[in-house]
Amino acid sequence: MSQVDVILLTKNSEHMLSKCLTSIFENVPVKNLIVIDGFSTDRTLQILGAFSKVHRNIIFLQLGGSRAKARTEGIRHVTTDWFLFVDSDIVLCKGWYKKAQADLASDVAAVWGLNVDIIPNVMDSRVLRLQSILARECFNLRGGTHDTLILTKAVKGIRIPEHLHTYEDAYIMNHIKEQGYRVSVGSEIYCLHYRPPTSWNVKNGFSQAMVEFKCGLVYSHLYEYSLFYPAFLLNWIFQVPLNWLRNNLTPKTDLSQRSIVQKKTTKVDRATVKPYTEEIAAKTNIES
Repeated sequence: MSQVDVILLTKNSEHMLSKCLTSIFENVPVKNLIVIDGFSTDRTLQILGAFSKVHRNIIFLQLGGSRAKARTEGIRHVTTDWFLFVDSDIVLCKGWYKKAQADLASDVAAVWGLNVDIIPNVMDSRVLRLQSILARECFNLRGGTHDTLILTKAVKGIRIPEHLHTYEDAYIMNHIKEQGYRVSVGSEIYCLHYRPPTSWNVKNGFSQAMVEFKCGLVYSHLYEYSLFYPAFLLNWIFQVPLNWLRNNLTPKTDLSQRSIVQKKTTKVDRATVKPYTEEIAAKTNIES
């Protein structure tokens, strides 16, 4: 199988990053992993450094601004005929890249793996099937980049409007269609999407809703997609109290027991994360 570049956007992504990276390197023939980081302050860079020490093909860049700006920058660094967008909070299914080959055709320039949201506190298979149906319909309306294989020449020179912090995926898919290509939902490929715990609180929920409204309706004019908003709202309302209970009623570890709880640190070889500067290292306090 031909190698492909993978573009990964990160910002305080430690929640699922190790599992995400493991699924990428196990299921995709990666030439270069192009990481565009939004100046993470958690363990994101340490995790990337540990993987880079093993695989030695991570290109690391830090960039402020929107996801649209980050995706545009990532595309500029692609060197392969096809490349893959992967979100940092997903896990690819087994054999993702090999299975995706069955969906390629001369007029197809993007293949999307079904995004299966893992909803906290909900394990009913019927709910998951319904969620999968909604995910397909959402992709047909606005596209998606959770796990998407894209023909590089179909997006060569693209400049995604920087104000699109969300719905930048819709802009990319529309751009591909304007070039005369089709975008397709993969027949067997999917990813599991684990939203970070911070998604399920009132402050962040309100902030995300405002971004969704502004980018989806005001900028992108995807009015049909707004029909799904009530379902998203009901799910969020259901999850907030359940997650509050789980976070507040779960027994806390007694950090005073120093003999039991030990601090773990990850040593990172700066030379393996490129391009890397002393200025960035100083900001993030990465150990050498």
